[in-house]
Amino acid sequence: MIGRKSSSGRTKKPKQADPNSVNIIANGTSIVGNIESEGTIKYDGKLKGNINAKGKIVVGITGVIEGNIVCNEAVIQGKVTGKITVNELLSIKSTANVIGDIITSKLHVEPGALFNGTCKMKNPNEAKTDQKQTNTRKR
Repeated sequence: MIGRKSSSGRTKKPKQADPNSVNIIANGTSIVGNIESEGTIKYDGKLKGNINAKGKIVVGITGVIEGNIVCNEAVIQGKVTGKITVNELLSIKSTANVIGDIITSKLHVEPGALFNGTCKMKNPNEAKTDQKQTNTRKR
């Protein structure tokens, strides 16, 4: 981000992103491209691209994602085609249709959910180490 100059001639620092923020993408919205967020994302639209969030990702019943998901926690109610990497808990609800590979520490799948792919479970300590290494590389 680029700072802006104030009327006094000093450069103002841009505001830091709020990790507690919630981004809502409503049904009827289509996005082509990647999404990154410091906070939580509630996705009910259509996406052709990847989502990377430090918080939680909720794919609603009408949500359709064709791409990879990387986050701390996730709830899938809609359709996801791609790799899902979750550091903590991945919850796949009965209305979900997941096609692709999963890497997570904890997994909850409700009866009626569809999942076609592979699943790798890793211990929570391994997930925290991976997240720290990923965050360090981004700096």
